[in-house]
Amino acid sequence: MANKVHPDQAHVSEPCSMSSAGRETFTIWMKSLVCHTNGCTVFDSKGEIAYRVENYDTKGCSEVHLMDLQGQVLFTILKKKLQIFGCWNGYRGDFTSTKKEKPWFQVKRSCSIVKRDFSCQVTVGFNKYWIVSLGRKKQGFQIVNLAGDIVAEVKQKQLSSGMVLGDDVLTLEVEPYMDHSLIVALFTVYGLINRRL
Repeated sequence: MANKVHPDQAHVSEPCSMSSAGRETFTIWMKSLVCHTNGCTVFDSKGEIAYRVENYDTKGCSEVHLMDLQGQVLFTILKKKLQIFGCWNGYRGDFTSTKKEKPWFQVKRSCSIVKRDFSCQVTVGFNKYWIVSLGRKKQGFQIVNLAGDIVAEVKQKQLSSGMVLGDDVLTLEVEPYMDHSLIVALFTVYGLINRRL
């Protein structure tokens, strides 16, 4: 396993493709590779590290970076201040607030106090999606498009034997032709909202 977590420079795997023609399954471990930080590590179906999220501040902080294995920042996620339910902007690459550019995606939280359910509206350019919780007791969620089609789903990891792993190991299934890094960035926002990252 060590060569997958800390590969030799000669054996560095290719960066994870941004999308694929088939359904892709990732395993998310809710632990950071850096000691004493909050974050998570995302493994592809071959067991190789595809993405990592590092949060060097407290859980639920206002700035988080999604990186590939080599540490290249793919997304900078910033929480907008003074929003009632919460709003997060995602910028491609290593973004600083001194730059004046539009976010690549935006997530706005909405909450129904009567139903006690949770959802977020996601805007990526002209495309809109919803992040829908699978229930209060479950930590899973789905990302659906406006037609109601599921484009990604996160749930607790279950082995083929039926054994369910701990709360810190999740499965992420991404439908074909979806940008994997975008889906992981949206997972990151969900983790920030729920104070898991």
